[in-house]
Amino acid sequence: MDVNTLKSVYFIGAGGIGMSALVRYFLSIGKKVGGYDRTPSELTEKLMEEGAEIHYEDNISLIGSSYLCPDTTLVVYTPAIPTHHQELTYFREKGFNIQKRSQVLGMLTRYGKGLCVAGTHGKTTTSTMAAHLLHQSHVKCNAFLGGISKNYGTNLLLSNDSDYVVIEADEFDRSFHWLSPYATVITATDADHLDIYGTKEDYLESFNHYTSLIQPGGFLIARKGIELAPRLPEGVILYTYSREEGDFHAENVRIGHGEIHFDYISPLGNINDICLGVPVAINIENGIAAMALAQISGVDNEEIKTGMASFRGVDRRFDFKIKNDKVVFLSDYAHHPAEIRQSILSMRALYEDKKLTGIFQPHLYTRTRDFYQEFADSLSLLDEVILTEIYPARELPIEGVSSQLIYDGLRPGIQKMICKKEELLEVLRDKEIEVLMTLGAGDIENYISPICDLLSQK
Repeated sequence: MDVNTLKSVYFIGAGGIGMSALVRYFLSIGKKVGGYDRTPSELTEKLMEEGAEIHYEDNISLIGSSYLCPDTTLVVYTPAIPTHHQELTYFREKGFNIQKRSQVLGMLTRYGKGLCVAGTHGKTTTSTMAAHLLHQSHVKCNAFLGGISKNYGTNLLLSNDSDYVVIEADEFDRSFHWLSPYATVITATDADHLDIYGTKEDYLESFNHYTSLIQPGGFLIARKGIELAPRLPEGVILYTYSREEGDFHAENVRIGHGEIHFDYISPLGNINDICLGVPVAINIENGIAAMALAQISGVDNEEIKTGMASFRGVDRRFDFKIKNDKVVFLSDYAHHPAEIRQSILSMRALYEDKKLTGIFQPHLYTRTRDFYQEFADSLSLLDEVILTEIYPARELPIEGVSSQLIYDGLRPGIQKMICKKEELLEVLRDKEIEVLMTLGAGDIENYISPICDLLSQK
């Protein structure tokens, strides 16, 4: 694909968080950009304000004349789009250049030095943190992120002065196999997306193959203890990390008075008294991985220390919406049992004497089918669980699979209920809320603002 010959780019699934970064990229280099998404959102509205032409009906007649020339239009789609989508079918039948989002990102890593973060969970926070460390330093970077950085209010960072490209490497649909990382972190390999992979073994094999795509002379930074059998090209250096051990780790951790400090131990140079800008326990480990990427890229120690303290987090990743003496409300994108467990434990550590209520919207029928007991075990760490119906995303219902499976597996004695998402506000209106969490990767986010309004009035 020669970007210079393109006049327009059409996105099918334009409002996805990963897709929207590419929408912004092509707008920034002067291309005509349009596309389709299933529903309006705050993000699609912002993209339209920035110049994108987006509609919300799968209708060929709405595509627009600017995107009808196969020789000058690139079509980008997300694997979440169903195969029977009319617009995607039209472009295929007319012989357009059609690429997955991951293929376009792969091109960018081949042209520059890709700094990629892969893993079942922790990708978004770690990659956004790494991007911030580089961007605020003399090194600079470009970044295509899987969440909205609170430091910059966007999921796209651009620099004309840097070859580095920070990318969240998504394993769904084997998307990360299109990448050619210069350096990559792998945070976790807990089984997921079994609707795609079929078995845990095939899921793990996808990560093993991913390590073979690292550029010769590059770096793999793997969390210590994960299931991984790397197949590294010649000259690739393997490092390990974790909170407490590995080549990169933390020592002398101090938690108190709303702050977290620790000493960063690294083969590339230790840094004493790191202060976390978002002081939650999981960010110690996320920060270690991000700092390792930054050191490999040439960010100096003082710049790293300043960047870690000034990091403000990512929308919907352990994202405090209300935090006062009366009530605490947090939104988290966590949608895998291991993520949910870590999120709840982090909140429990912060508010050990408070009642912890969680609203969970399961994401995908297949994930619920495969992990309903693991979800129940993690959610049982709460004092009260409110379950909504499953968010289907790209899937059709599976007989016998519903939120009831999780409900039935919750520990005896826990307060629990199932309700429709449209009933959430009425349910919350009658509850005494001390600490509330919303968990899930679906459209539960559309209820964040109304919940904030309700809690503020209590």
